[in-house]
Amino acid sequence: MSWPFVLLIAVGALIVGALLGFFISQRYFKRYLEKNPPVNEKMVRAMMTQMGRKPSEKQVRQVLNAMNQHK
Repeated sequence: MSWPFVLLIAVGALIVGALLGFFISQRYFKRYLEKNPPVNEKMVRAMMTQMGRKPSEKQVRQVLNAMNQHK
């Protein structure tokens, strides 16, 4: 085999691997988000209510901002 043919096969395999990796990781991430949705206002309110606090709108916003800054 000549080296241009080997180089062509290597580049083709790299492109196919990158495409497969992209689609597999995209599918995995979508499934992960379905099982573990990101935290929203409703969840924060439920957690604060379970802890015995009546959350105000300001407190909910503070918690969400703190969580977003931590990420």
